[in-house]
Amino acid sequence: MDGIISWFDYISGRPDEILADTWDHAKITLTVVIAATIFSVLLGVYAQRRPTVRALSLSITGIFLTIPSLALFAIFIPIVGIGNTPAMLALFLYALLPILRNTVTGLDSVPPAVVESAKGMGMSTMSQLFQIRIPLAWPIIMAGIRISSLITVGIAAIAVLVGGDGLGTYIQSGLTRLGLPNSLESVWTGVVFTVVLGLVLDLVWATFQRVTTTKGQRM
Repeated sequence: MDGIISWFDYISGRPDEILADTWDHAKITLTVVIAATIFSVLLGVYAQRRPTVRALSLSITGIFLTIPSLALFAIFIPIVGIGNTPAMLALFLYALLPILRNTVTGLDSVPPAVVESAKGMGMSTMSQLFQIRIPLAWPIIMAGIRISSLITVGIAAIAVLVGGDGLGTYIQSGLTRLGLPNSLESVWTGVVFTVVLGLVLDLVWATFQRVTTTKGQRM
């Protein structure tokens, strides 16, 4: 109980600082996820009907997830220096697979009969894509975006190790001062607010999904 009271005292003494770091963390996450979404959806549309490109792109983006995050962050330091940039480049690579895989899966799930009917109505390939295939695949694509968002929020917490901003500063500060006053409170601040941010962003994406999904596809 004393620990909880101490933690509340800690965060109540620095609300502006915590809010600013949470916003920095959110900006990094949203920038990465939006960029990864654009890239992955375009690649998914191109690769879906090309087996070789499909297999190669899914394999490569899958390999990115096997690389330890700190190592991937460090790879970009000699190229772009320290700060948010190397962290965001690494996070971009981590965010690709769920969106790409779900884009391909979503497009695969579109009934061929629907596509054939669209062709019979004289719709062009682009019209079929934007009016039929992507709208029908959209709920599955959004599921991938939400997964990528949660992954990015979590991994972004260690961006501080390469000079990045965000809530990881509290975790690093607390761990380097472990045993000293407010060290555990600092760690818990980073952890709790990272989790809360992840949940809030997931709620935002869920709301966006509901607004952009046709009524017939809503659960």
